[in-house]
Amino acid sequence: MSATPPTEDEEPNAPAHHRKVLRLDRHGRTMIAVTVACVCLAAATLVASALEIIGPAHNAGATAGAAVPPYQDSAQPVPARVADLLGRMTLEDKLGQLTQVDRAALTSPQDIAAYRIGSILSGGGSAPADNTPTGWADMYDGFQSAAQATPLGIPIIYGIDAVHGHNNVRGATIFPHNIGLGATRDAGLVRAVGRATAEEVAGTGIDWTFAPCLCVARNDRWGRTYESFGEQAEIPTAMTSIIGGLQGGNLGEPTSILATAKHYVGDGGTTGGRDQGNTEISEAELRAVHLPPFQAAIAQGVGSIMVSFSSWNGQKLHGHRQLLTDMLKGELGFTGIVVSDWAGIDQIDGQRGFTGAEIATAVNAGIDMVMVPTDYRQFLQLLRDEVDAGRIPLERIDDANRRILTKKFELGLFERRFTDRALTSTVGNQAHRDLARDAVRRSQVLLKNQGDVLPLAKAGGKIFVAGKSADDIGLQSGGWTISWQGSAGNITPGTTILQGIRNTVGTGATVTYNREGTGIDSSYRAAIAVVGETPYAEGQGDRTGAMGLDTADLQVLSRLRASGVPVIVVLVSGRPLDIAAQVDGWAALVASWLPGTEGQGVADVLFGDYNPTGKLPVTWMRSASQQPINAGDGKPALFAYGFGLSYPGGPTTPSPSPTRTPTAGPTTGGPTTPPVATTRPVPTTPTTRPPATTAAPTTPTAGAASCTFRYAVSNQWQNGFVAEVRVTAGPAPVNGWTVRFGFPGNQAITNSWNATVTQSGSQVSAVNQGWNASVPAGGSVTFGFQATYSGTNAAPTSATVNGTACAAG
Repeated sequence: MSATPPTEDEEPNAPAHHRKVLRLDRHGRTMIAVTVACVCLAAATLVASALEIIGPAHNAGATAGAAVPPYQDSAQPVPARVADLLGRMTLEDKLGQLTQVDRAALTSPQDIAAYRIGSILSGGGSAPADNTPTGWADMYDGFQSAAQATPLGIPIIYGIDAVHGHNNVRGATIFPHNIGLGATRDAGLVRAVGRATAEEVAGTGIDWTFAPCLCVARNDRWGRTYESFGEQAEIPTAMTSIIGGLQGGNLGEPTSILATAKHYVGDGGTTGGRDQGNTEISEAELRAVHLPPFQAAIAQGVGSIMVSFSSWNGQKLHGHRQLLTDMLKGELGFTGIVVSDWAGIDQIDGQRGFTGAEIATAVNAGIDMVMVPTDYRQFLQLLRDEVDAGRIPLERIDDANRRILTKKFELGLFERRFTDRALTSTVGNQAHRDLARDAVRRSQVLLKNQGDVLPLAKAGGKIFVAGKSADDIGLQSGGWTISWQGSAGNITPGTTILQGIRNTVGTGATVTYNREGTGIDSSYRAAIAVVGETPYAEGQGDRTGAMGLDTADLQVLSRLRASGVPVIVVLVSGRPLDIAAQVDGWAALVASWLPGTEGQGVADVLFGDYNPTGKLPVTWMRSASQQPINAGDGKPALFAYGFGLSYPGGPTTPSPSPTRTPTAGPTTGGPTTPPVATTRPVPTTPTTRPPATTAAPTTPTAGAASCTFRYAVSNQWQNGFVAEVRVTAGPAPVNGWTVRFGFPGNQAITNSWNATVTQSGSQVSAVNQGWNASVPAGGSVTFGFQATYSGTNAAPTSATVNGTACAAG
């Protein structure tokens, strides 16, 4: 999602009597609004004024003393409740459900009732004046109170970008950004992160997160690279496990929130890595690279999908009926809410300011809810005009309402309108911080370790720490933290990397810190430089020129190296940086990504309390001129996709070792998902430099089988799993393929993607789609499926392609 930092105003839970709110009108003039009397009186007054614009509303709800209507009866099935409510709604009610408004844009909270607004959101940094968990809960409850003033009492659904924890809320647990989670290759861990995030979000009343981002970042110049789990579809596909954590086993559970797969589709593949740019690729590449994570998300039951700002071959996604209706809702069978991005419909015609034609194009293309997000009065008027003129069919409006209302009923919003205050204390609790610390240490990727300088001993001598990112929660958390673009400084509670280092050594060693690296001499046994990028988010994060360290970082590194002390670089960044010219002078290098509030996890790795296990989810460039660089493209990498070292002697026991909270897929308490397999070989012994070139895909030698077959379970829970199959052609191309294999257990496939998959007993057949029928010599094709199982979930041991046996890949 994109957001312009909004203006804070007074919240709806503040005293109603003589409340003064300082605002700017549409021309920038200062206005003082004085609100008097109770919510009900204000709502009635504003409803009357709103009717001048959107017409009269009729009370279609139950009258006093009448039987409870079916839509208010929680014992009724959801489809029956939706049908009953839809039949009682006026056109104004229905149009309001399609409307999502930023909280700071509301002239008054009572406009929720007056204009029948269906959803409120907080854009990046759009927070209540009391930015505490309780302040958020009070704000949310005030908005839900206002929504009750409508004749039908339809609750709002509140959305927020909780993209690495509940990151807009001061005091919340901030987890590593997605690129770090992708480095863990641990789908079970990521599901646990989703579960913890859902608890904290629910603890502030909010019921919808615009996460996870399932983009496949193909160019590191893109400012949203850190929002991607990895450059190959296999990692984001596996990490859709987070959806099971966010949504829980049932959306109606108190700690479940609606998840959003974003941004559909291809936003990570724009030319030049330009944010909101143009993805100029074939349909076959779009399907093979960018679509699989969304297919897996739908298989996971994701409740909403957000449309990308970007274009595909020149056509904006927000108006792309082929991709939104024909493919997403038709071919893929998505039944949830399709939501626009921030003012995304305004980009369809390339002119500033949305029009009726843009609204009609977007809604008819398949968008169900429009993130307006500011001028909701004009939007509703134009939407009404388009419906009245027949340019938007009423059937399309009803379809959008069914999708939206279904999720509101499934979430239990009609029964539990207000914040469960028993959950508010979960925000930033110790269990969640322990989980975040575990995620941090699992995300660290050791890229260089000359002379086994790491792990550092905790006792003896002196350690020098330097760099702007060593003692700064804001820098180590990155963008989308408290504010949209993020910022430096003590913006929220947490443990900095420097604090983690000091906690770890205790009194066993002397730790000296100087941000600029001044004061070091040869008496120190090691120097730790914590350097990297400053916070950014979309747009402002694009790097079209150089991609190296800034001047201040280079000066710090120069001072440290001049002392003759071994320099250990901890790189805090949202993407690989151009460091080839400096890395030879460093004794060790750790890619720390953007770890969030629990910097202790970085220290755990530096001092050996945790043996690094992270593997690169992206290819590390030798120079910025190589961008885009990705596995398999033949460009020589500084560090290959999947590369990552460990310490000699095997894994060590973490100390302390937090207990992983059982997480929910379809049921809770299922087995932890095994790490995702990488497609590139990983060194098994430490080296001081990585391989000079990207490792090539496995291809059969003369006399070997003419194909290879790799089967990997990317996500597993009790009685269910998601698997991916990769088949690599041998020396000859394949034109049209059928893959056959047998299950050794009691697995039963329920749905599939990228192939037509059928099953007879234990035997499975997968036949190509039209767009992926041709596989070049040495090339690969992937397909996936969701299945159930009982007993053990053993993997197939052999397969054939077009009747020829394949070697294990």
